[in-house]
Amino acid sequence: MMAAMMAACLQTDAQTLAKEFKSTSEGNPISGSVFCADPTALEYNGRLYVYGSNDHQQFIANGKKGDNGYGDIKSFVVFSTEDMVNWTFHGTIDVAKICSKWGGNFYRSWAPSVTWRHNEETDKDEFFLYFANWAVNVGVLTADSPLGPWKSPLSNAMISGNTPGVNPCSWCFDPGVVIDENGTGWISFGGGDPNNKGTNFMPYNAGFAKLNSDMISVDGSAIKLPAPYQFEASELNVIGGKYVYTYCSNWASRAETAGEWEAYKAEHGLNMSAPETCTMCYMVSDNPMDPDSWVYKGVYGPHPGTSPNNHSHLQKFKGTYYHIYHNGALLEAMKSENAVDGSAGTYRSISVNKATVNESTQTINKVTLNLEGVEAIGTLNPYKEQQAETMATCGGIEYEDFTNVKKNGRISNLGNDASANMQVKMAEGAWIQLRKVDFGETGAEKFMVRAKGEGTVEVRFSRKTGKVAATINIASDDMQDYEVDVDPNVCNGLKTMFIIAASGTGVYLDSWQATEVGSAGIHEVEGSKVVKTERYDLSGRRLTDGQQHQGIVIEQYTDENGRKQSVKRM
Repeated sequence: MMAAMMAACLQTDAQTLAKEFKSTSEGNPISGSVFCADPTALEYNGRLYVYGSNDHQQFIANGKKGDNGYGDIKSFVVFSTEDMVNWTFHGTIDVAKICSKWGGNFYRSWAPSVTWRHNEETDKDEFFLYFANWAVNVGVLTADSPLGPWKSPLSNAMISGNTPGVNPCSWCFDPGVVIDENGTGWISFGGGDPNNKGTNFMPYNAGFAKLNSDMISVDGSAIKLPAPYQFEASELNVIGGKYVYTYCSNWASRAETAGEWEAYKAEHGLNMSAPETCTMCYMVSDNPMDPDSWVYKGVYGPHPGTSPNNHSHLQKFKGTYYHIYHNGALLEAMKSENAVDGSAGTYRSISVNKATVNESTQTINKVTLNLEGVEAIGTLNPYKEQQAETMATCGGIEYEDFTNVKKNGRISNLGNDASANMQVKMAEGAWIQLRKVDFGETGAEKFMVRAKGEGTVEVRFSRKTGKVAATINIASDDMQDYEVDVDPNVCNGLKTMFIIAASGTGVYLDSWQATEVGSAGIHEVEGSKVVKTERYDLSGRRLTDGQQHQGIVIEQYTDENGRKQSVKRM
C-alpha cells in the first residue's frame, strides 16, 4: 500500500497539473473558471447566494475569443457560500427558456437583483429575481427556493416605458430591489446617456417605484431620483431604517460639468469632489418617494481597473458587509498564461472585498479592491457530504449538468440549462482546492468520492504537490461511491485540501465525504439537543412535513446552540 502511494506521488509530481487562473492563496475572483458579472446577492438559511450575468455564455457563443458584446447573454449564474472562501457553483438560470412565453419580447438577461420574504399567509418562502431585458425593460422571475425552479409570473416585462412615471428614460434596465422592515418592496432602475430632459451632470434616468404586495407589479407611478452623474448599476439596501440607493457614475467630463457640480454642492451643503468616472456612488433617504429627500453621500466603490464598466452589490452577511463587484481579473490571468485567444476581451468575473458601513449614519467607507479578497468566516465540514462543485479555486475542470447530458445527448457548459444536478469533469492534471477544511483533533479514517470514469484521484494537503493522503482508483460508467482507508494522523486538524485527477482518461466527480474516527458513517449532531429539523430537496427547496419526495433529501439539523449539520438521505 505504501509503495503504491509513493508511486502515485511521484507520478503526480512528474505530470503537468492544470494551470491556476485564480491563485491558490487569494480569494478573488470567486470562481477560477467561470466568467460572470453584475452581481447581486441574498442571505438564506446561513448561506450567501450570489447571482450574476452569464458572461461565460457569451464567451462560448463567441468561440472563446473576441470581445464581449453581451448580445448572447440570456441566462444567469448562481454561486453560494457559507464561509466566503469556498464557493458552490449551482449552474445557470435559463431566462430565455423561462420567458419563452414572452414571444419576441424577450431579448437578453442582464444585471439581476434578487430578494426574498416569508409569506405569513401561505407560510412559504418566496424569492423574486428582477433583471434587465436588454436596455429595454425590466422583467421578474419567481421561485420558492434560491435555486428555483424559476418561472415568469407575467407574460411580458414588469416595468417598461408604458409604466407611469418611467419616461423619459434612456435605458430602462439594471433593477435594484429591496424589501424594507415593514415588508414593503421597492425597486430602482434606469440609466444611459442623458435623456431629452437631462444633462451630463443630471441625466434624469434614475427611476424609483414602490411595488405592490405581490412584488410583481408597480404601485402607482414611478419617480425620478436626482442622482448626479448616474449611468447604470442600480441597487438598493435598507440600512439603519433608511433607504440606500447605489449606482455607477457616468463618463461625462467633470471639467465641463464643474459649474453644475459646484451649484449642487452649495444647494445641498456638500463638501466633496465630484465622483470620478465609473465609480460606485450612493444616496440616502428616509422618504424614498420624495425626490427631494435623497441625499448624495459620495463614492464608496472605486473603478475595478480591469473591467470596462462597474457594477456592484452591497450585502450584509452574518453581521459583516461585503462589496460584491465584477472585474477582469480572471480574463487577465488567462491571457497572461496564453490560455485564451489574444482577441478575447471584456469577459468579467465576480470578486468580493469587505465593506465598512456605519449603520447609524448610513456611511459607507471607500472600499479597497484587491485579489486577496476576504477572510474565511467559518470552516468546511469534511464529515458532511460536499458537492464537487464546491471549491475555493481550481484548474482544468469543467462543469456539466448530467441530466442534460442524458436527456439531450450533449453537455451543458454554462450555455443554457439550469440545474442542481451538477458534476465536475476532471481530465488528467485537473484539480480542486478547498480551504479551511476542519478534520478535527480525532481525524478521519475513511475518505469517499462519488465518481465515474476511468482514472486515479488523489487527496493532498497544503499544496498541489504535497504528500498523498488518499489514492482512489475510479473505473465505472455510472456514479459509484469509492471509499478508501486514510491515516487519521494525516487527515486531522485544519487543512487546505486538494483533490487531483492524477492519471487516466478522465473522471466525473459528483461529491466527496470523509468519515471521522469512530463514526458509524453518518454525521449526526451529538451531545446537543436537536431543536429544529428541516428537509430540503437538492435544489434547496424546503419540504413541508409529510411531503413525499423521490430521490435524495437533505435533512438539516439545528441544535440548541444554533449549530447546523446536514445529512443526505434517500
